[in-house]
Order: sequence, then C-alpha cells, then structure tokens
Amino acid sequence: MKAYPLQSISLEEAKKKQFRMIDCITTHFTGCEILSRGDLGVRQPDNQPLTTKKAEAAVADFFGCEEAIMVRGAGTGAIRYALAAVLKANDTILVHKAPIYSTTKTSFEMLGLKPVEADFNSEEEITKALKENTEIKAVLIQHSRQQIEDSYELEKVIKTIKATRDLPIIIDENYAVMKTAKIGCEMGADLSCFSAFKLQGPEGIGLVVGKKEYIDRIRKMHYSGGCQTQGHEALDVLRGLVNAPVSLAIQAEVSNEVLERLKNNEVQGIKDAAIVNAQSKVLIVELEKENAREVLKQAEKLGALPNPVGSESRYEIVPLFYKVSGTFLAKDPALIDKMIRINPNRAGADTVIRILKESIERAA
Repeated sequence: MKAYPLQSISLEEAKKKQFRMIDCITTHFTGCEILSRGDLGVRQPDNQPLTTKKAEAAVADFFGCEEAIMVRGAGTGAIRYALAAVLKANDTILVHKAPIYSTTKTSFEMLGLKPVEADFNSEEEITKALKENTEIKAVLIQHSRQQIEDSYELEKVIKTIKATRDLPIIIDENYAVMKTAKIGCEMGADLSCFSAFKLQGPEGIGLVVGKKEYIDRIRKMHYSGGCQTQGHEALDVLRGLVNAPVSLAIQAEVSNEVLERLKNNEVQGIKDAAIVNAQSKVLIVELEKENAREVLKQAEKLGALPNPVGSESRYEIVPLFYKVSGTFLAKDPALIDKMIRINPNRAGADTVIRILKESIERAA
C-alpha cells in the first residue's frame, strides 16, 4: 500500500510550538486574566468580548498572520465563513480532483459555488485549469489527504497558483494544525481554516487565520451577541492549542511504532498496513479476510472508540478503531469490508496492538 502522509513534527518541535503559544498568550494577557473565565457579549468599541479579542490576537501572533477570528460551526463553519468572505453566490472555485469532504460539499451547495477540478498532484494541471477557466475566482485546498495516492506538497501548490493567477487561496487545515511544521497562511495562502475542537478545545468553535481584508468581512457577519465566541470559550481554545502539539507528536510516534510492529508480523490476519492522512493521520490496516465490520464490533467491546467525536477532541483518549474515511469510500466503496483505520489517540502501542490482535481473533 503506497501512501504519502503529511510529515509530522518531532516531539522536540512540538515542545517549541507549545512554548511559543505560551509566549504569545503572555504578551496579550495578564496572569489574573488567564486565571479568569473571561467576559461575555458585545463589549464596545469592538463589539465582542475583550477576552476573545485578546485570544484572537495571540493566535494571529502564533501563526505570524495579520488577523484571526473564532467562529461557530467548528472547522466546517470556519471554511464556510471563509468561502463567504472571498466569494459571491454562483462564483467558480478551483478544487482538487478528488471526492470533496461532505460538509464542504454542503457549503458549496449552500453558497451556490461552482467547482472546477484539477489534479493538485500535477503542477501542469493546476496551471492549465487556471488559464483555461478564467471564471475561477478562488481556490480551496485541503491540507490533509483526500485520497490515499495524493502526494502534493501544499507550499508548492500555493506557489504554483500564485505564480499563475493572483487568486485568494483558502486552506482547509483540519487534521494538520499543530502536527505539521507550517499551515497554509504561513506558506503564502490567504486564509487557513480549522476546528479548535480537533485541538482539544471547546465544542463548535473554529478559527480562520490570515489576511485582515477577508477576516474583517467575517467580523461584519458576527454582529450579534449570539454569534460571538464568548470569553470562556476563547480561553479554552488557547488551552487546547497549548496542549495539542506535544500530545499529537506522541500520538504520531505511537503510530510509527505500531506500523513497524505490524510490518514485523506481530499480529496475524493482516494483509498490509500504512500510515496515511485520512483525514487525520492514522494507521490504515488491510485485513486478510473481508470482515472489517466484525473486527470493528469486537474492538469496541475491548475498549476502542467505535466512532470519532471531533477527530482527536479532548474526549477521545482511548484508541479509535473505525471504518476508512468517507472520501476514501466514495472512491472505492468495497474498502468498507477490507480496511479499518486506527488512531491511537492517547494510547500506547501495546494497547493498540492488543486490541487489534484480539479483535481479529474474535472476528474469526
């Protein structure tokens, strides 16, 4: 099984991200403010809680971008607001030639956007699509993989687009933030969008970071108090961003150890295994028997999560044993019976191996 997963940062690099996040927080908050639960509502003159404003400034500093905003709707909401800030109804947008993530597809339908496809694994195809389709007004790129064979490097794709046409680029950063060295807005993209819930933050809060021009438009969509991310939620976002890098780096180390042990035939009944981004970085295990659904049932009885909550949210501490992603199944529905995906979450390799081995034995 050939795959091209995103390059995870090391534990040492993750520690540096943690320390940098703390440094950014201390430049915007006093110690007493950090120990509070923040303020609420549409405080003037900025029409938002002061705590949220400070938290957004800390996030913008961390990513070295002009502005950041916290929005409702988690990662999906962040992408939807970014699309609305950059495009108008019925505009045309360039996307990768692959199944579009389901909630992103819904956003396209809601906004009446017309997608044009190009294979982002080919710089020539990107350039050709942009030159031939002059009606394209923006580009959406998913940092993580949409299919197993995807191998494109995000920074190269961004540079290719910008060298061909000066269009706004939106990056779906879900499953990549605090795992990779850089996100899109640090590579020249206009906006990066991601879920705080996937980074041990509160439910339902997403972030858009990047150019002030577009984020100012999103702020105008958040006039009412009910739209605002409240102060206590903003502080919880920061706490998640502090804790996420190191825990995710440990998780990546565990995945590598499990893969090595599977390649050494420690568990019988496995045909192949690989680490892929689907969408979070996980182990994909291909079984010798087409009994993946039964293996998953047995894994749940042995303590594994049967489904994600927010994909690496603060609630997901035990390993996840689950079907392969919807975008993978859209391309090949037969994978539902052949493959499973495993995310160690906070577990060690011994626990993952034990549950997998016993699940396969019970399913047989």
